[in-house]
Formats: sequence, structure tokens, C-alpha cells
Amino acid sequence: MTKIVNHWIGGKTAEGASGTFGPVTDPATGAVTTKVAFASVEEVDAAVAAAKEAFLTWGQSSLAQRTSILFKFRALLDANRDAIAELITAEHGKVHSDALGEVARGLEIVDLACGINVQLKGELSTQVASRVDVSSIRQPLGVVAGITPFNFPAMVPMWMFPIAIACGNTFVLKPSEKDPSASIKIAELLAEAGLPVGLLTVVHGHMVAVDRLLEHPDVKAVSFVGSTPIARYIHTTASANGKRVQALGGAKNHMLVLPDADLDAAADAAVSAAYGSAGERCMAISAVVAVGAIGDELVEKIRERAEKIKIGPGDDPTSEMGPLITAVHRDKVASYVKGAADEGCEVVLDGTGHTVDGYEDGHWIGISLLDKVPTSAKAYQDEIFGPVLCVLRAETYEEALALINASPFGNGTAIFTRDGGAARRFQLEVEAGMVGVNVPIPVPVGYHSFGGWKDSLFGDHHIYGNDGTHFYTRGKVVTTRWPDPADGPTGVDLGFPRNH
Repeated sequence: MTKIVNHWIGGKTAEGASGTFGPVTDPATGAVTTKVAFASVEEVDAAVAAAKEAFLTWGQSSLAQRTSILFKFRALLDANRDAIAELITAEHGKVHSDALGEVARGLEIVDLACGINVQLKGELSTQVASRVDVSSIRQPLGVVAGITPFNFPAMVPMWMFPIAIACGNTFVLKPSEKDPSASIKIAELLAEAGLPVGLLTVVHGHMVAVDRLLEHPDVKAVSFVGSTPIARYIHTTASANGKRVQALGGAKNHMLVLPDADLDAAADAAVSAAYGSAGERCMAISAVVAVGAIGDELVEKIRERAEKIKIGPGDDPTSEMGPLITAVHRDKVASYVKGAADEGCEVVLDGTGHTVDGYEDGHWIGISLLDKVPTSAKAYQDEIFGPVLCVLRAETYEEALALINASPFGNGTAIFTRDGGAARRFQLEVEAGMVGVNVPIPVPVGYHSFGGWKDSLFGDHHIYGNDGTHFYTRGKVVTTRWPDPADGPTGVDLGFPRNH
């Protein structure tokens, strides 16, 4: 019998009432294993109403109450790592170890939320004028929403809701309809931890649900992670409806390799960052820029390593890379490789014909490596979101930097070199929000914020860290004067207030 994933509203499962369902497949077999209910406008409204009702008390709750629940949730999350990872593997396809790593990175943000009292400390200035004090405080917004992608069905929601809830908001989550089960499992763990009814609501669906959240008058802010076209749409639509927006878009992350770099280390890093999670990561390295005469040797080292990657089902402990999320996405990724030679690329490895014995109907694709890629090639210009690595050549550091900075994306980048001066110059001159020095995937730890530049971010705030706290709260400044009992009447003064 096909499993059905329903919504989570009012602290319990809410059966889908719209009559519309979407298929969820096992990427390793291609079989439809689950149906997910798609929310109607009325169901989204019910979810927001439950969150609004819960905010009336949660917004006034103590920090101690909030963090005590989050500590309990953290313990439950830790104890259920394997169960959540199994759900991710079953619906996304990534290998179990990678799924466990996703849960671990989400836990980092829960840790941060457990210590939110430090980040929510206000400021106080005394005696700014005679017996006048000024304080700054931060208060929650109300109902906030998160719209999250398929590639990290547990981690990305946990980049959002723990901070939002710890700050005193209530949260409506619209996860990807391609792998929805992890979000429901997390909601159940939060309920078990004692989170009051209505604080976290999960509604599934597609554009009907998204558009209703973007226009709903009771939703005060929207967080999003996904492709650049959708991020731009989210930002434009939600902003037009008076909401705060942080919309993280796509990427074309470059790894610059200078002639003095350790080429073995660079090749290891390039393969790990390009092909991990089958390339379905917004922080994947998808373009390597080789400077000077090292290009041929570097490409050969990458090829040697890439050919050894074991591709197979995510629940097989020997697998290093799993399938892609859907057959449609697999075919789109393959199209970039099949058209690469006609656009002037040298196809070193072509993974488009790869299959796995016993799993022939799975969404399989092998490792692809393209060399001497011109910047005009579609494989370079677009975010492929699959296991395809482009290698470009540059004669000098300056040429390579100009190439990287010309990209419309500015999510993450990396440099591999032994030269500290060159690395320092690169981190200051490159136009990207996250930079790695001999680190291929520079995802910040939880207490620093994650986010890119240019077409990789729409809105002013990055996600989690200090930016996350500021996004989910608004500032208020209070000026107070308590007259001394010995003071006499001051009289009427129509002039500008004096601070002396």
C-alpha cells in the first residue's frame, strides 16, 4: 500500500482535503513509494491561523521556556539521527553517511538556538541626558514561513525554524514535495519535546501553497532556499505584499587553483566538492579554474579519482554517490553533457549512460568531467545541479579572478594555494559571499551566517547566525526618564528635546 504524507497542523496530522496529491519516488528504483497531499488555499489559511493563535502566548513566553524545549528537541533529534537519515535516503537518494551529515549540520543550528538568550541581549545606555536612559530591544515578528528545497530536506528547515521559534515567532514550513517525510518526522519530535500546539506547522504542496504564503497578510516574513529564478520570484512577490524576505538562490561555485598549489589535495577537494551528494548542493564546486601550466596534470588527477567513485543505492554502505532526485532532473543534467562537445568543451568523462545492476529503473547518472570549457558553454553558464565538473583555463591570477567575478552568481568560492598573500588578496577581491582557502566547500558554522552575493541572494539578510536572529526579530528603542522625587515641575518646552 502506498504511503501517504499529510500536513501537520495544530500539533497533529491533518489529512489532505484538496484531493490533490503528488508522487514521491525512490530515486534508486524509480518506483513511486509515497503520495504527498497538496494543500489548498483553505488549508494554508488554517495552518497560518493556527500559527497566529499560538503566537499570542509564545511571543510573550520566557527565554527559559523556549530554550528548555529546544534542548529536549536537540536530544530527541540526536537520538533519531539514523531514522531521519533513512527517510532522506529513501526519498532523496543520497547515501546514508551524507544524510547523517545533513542532520549533523542541522543540529549545529539547534545548538545555536538553544543559546539564543545571548544573541537576544539588548543594549542600555544610562544618563544620555539628565536622568534619561535609552535601551534597545529585539522582539519577534509573529508568523513566519519557510519554503525549502529537495536537496537538504532536514538541514535547510533546521537552518530556519529553530532560530525563528527561539526568537518567539511561530513557523509555517512548506518543504519540497519531492521528499516530504523528514519534515513530518521533525515536527513529531518537536511535539514530543513539548513544543506548544501551532508553533510549527507543515503544509505540503506546490505553487498554490507557495503563493498563498507569499500573499497571506498574517505571514510577516518568508525564508527561502532554491533556484535563482524562484528566489527572485519569492523576493519580488513577498516584498510586494509587505513581507521581510531572505531568498537564497542558485550558484556556480568556482575553485581557483594556482600553480603553487598541492595538486593532489586540490584534486581530492575538487572531486569531493563536485560529486558529493551527486552534485545536488548549492555549495558544490562546479567550475575549477586552473591557472598557468598545471591544467593538464590537474585534470588527469581529477579523472583518476572520479573514475573510482562507487555509484549505487543510498542504503548500500559501499555506495559513495547515489542517484538524482527525479528522472526529469537526470535527463536535464545529461543534456548539458551531451551538448558539451558541440559548444567547444573537451569531454573527459561522460557519465550519461551509467546504470546500476538490479536498479535499472533508478535515476542514475555517472560522473562527468568537461575540460577547456569556454565561458559561452551552457554547461558553464547554468547551475546544473548534478555531477558535472567544468574545468576552465586561465593564464594569470588576474584573468582567473576576472572570470570568476564576471559570473552572475556569487554564492561560494575557493582558492587552493600555498601563498598566503595570494589567498588574502583573493578573499578580499572575489565577489562571493563565502570564501574557502584550501577549503572546497566553505559552509560557515552555525554561529556565522550563510549566504551569497549577486544572483545567489535576494534580500538583505543571510541565513542563521547573527543575521538569522536579526531577520526573525525587529528592533525597538525605548527612551525612559524617571524624575527624581526632589525635582520640581519642568514647565512646557516646545523646543527640540535636549540631550544635555
